[in-house]
Amino acid sequence: MHSIAREIIKSRFSINDEIITLAESVVKEVGKEFEKVNEIVECNQLKVTAAMVENSLSDFHLNDSTGYGYNDLGRETIEAVYSSVFRAEDALVRPQIISGTHAIILCLFGVLKPQDELLCVTGEPYDTLKDAILGKNVGSLREYNIKYSQVELRNGKPDFEKIREKISKKTKMVLIQRSRGYSMRPTLDIESIKELIEYIKGINEDIVCLVDNCYGEFTETKEPTEVGADLCAGSLIKNPGGGIAPTGGYVVGKRELIEQCAYRLYAPGLGKNCGPSLNFNRLALQGLFYSPMIVGEALKGSIFISRFFERAGFKVYPSYNEKRSDIVTAIEMGDKESLISFCRGLQKVGPVDAHIVPEPWEMPGYAHQVIMAGGSFIQGASIELSADAPIREPFVVYIQGGINFFHIKLGAMKALQNMIDEGIYKGQFN
Repeated sequence: MHSIAREIIKSRFSINDEIITLAESVVKEVGKEFEKVNEIVECNQLKVTAAMVENSLSDFHLNDSTGYGYNDLGRETIEAVYSSVFRAEDALVRPQIISGTHAIILCLFGVLKPQDELLCVTGEPYDTLKDAILGKNVGSLREYNIKYSQVELRNGKPDFEKIREKISKKTKMVLIQRSRGYSMRPTLDIESIKELIEYIKGINEDIVCLVDNCYGEFTETKEPTEVGADLCAGSLIKNPGGGIAPTGGYVVGKRELIEQCAYRLYAPGLGKNCGPSLNFNRLALQGLFYSPMIVGEALKGSIFISRFFERAGFKVYPSYNEKRSDIVTAIEMGDKESLISFCRGLQKVGPVDAHIVPEPWEMPGYAHQVIMAGGSFIQGASIELSADAPIREPFVVYIQGGINFFHIKLGAMKALQNMIDEGIYKGQFN
């Protein structure tokens, strides 16, 4: 570390020498893992660039539309580029899709009809999907008489035997959650997703396989639609927006299914023919272009955070040298006070709202209070450095994102320093 950088970290961020020395040591230790990330970044950057070149992306495609959004060539080109990148038949990429949850909901309600069954094969779905599936008086799947069942993972992996038992003649769609969500289970890598989809299709080839791809885009050299997924959904304020897209979400997959999702987003009969892009086109395209590199920075930060907190004595998932298929790192804090102190420390180095003190609150869509640290330029963007955690045992904090490695490293150091300053962390580094 340069002496000037070290002095700034000490004097302007009040981080002690011991923590800085630990960080320097960890950076040297994880160098080989960083080299692996660079290889993934190059592959994905080539894919994105090729998609833009092959679809003749031009300056006028960066312009926006208003009103109904008819004949928006920029919007159509964005979706053609996404189709190319994800090796899918079609894509729906819109600012009107406000989150990854919203994108997944379009798939569920667009494809499933009364008497159909949804089977989740990766255990309990992410918190924000629970009301959409089983909620009361919210227009959930259950209220439309769409059945739901799930199969728990066995030792962190899909339980193929139980999946076969659960699949019935009414099973129309299988939901596969790639990332860990608010759980300690491993992320599913692309090879595991491929194996799972092939197994399901071997039972019934007509079952629609939907992958919740949130946090996973560009962390490997292939995407779920390249290994058999019928639909794949995610958020543009996560990986594929590159920290530039101000909002939006995407669904990619088979053309017939994308059309059904578009009917759900707008209105039956309208589909993809409308939807104003407003101030979205340039930002979405530029963000996608940057996203392989940005995701690479987030992966490097995740690797660093894992090793840094391992050496500080915490249980970390995954370990720094385990294969990753998302940008999320989970740290078991052990108690509520440590969890809150960690998040408050991370907030102190956010480029936006560093002076704000995070507090647990009742967040819509979540069963428990949640605390979030996110000094980000895009509200709630988890491709920017952020952390959040439900206030429940075993008090695990989930860290994701980071636009550049040096800021992620600073965030990790400040989170630990804050725990020391508040008298919560009294451990030793190794």
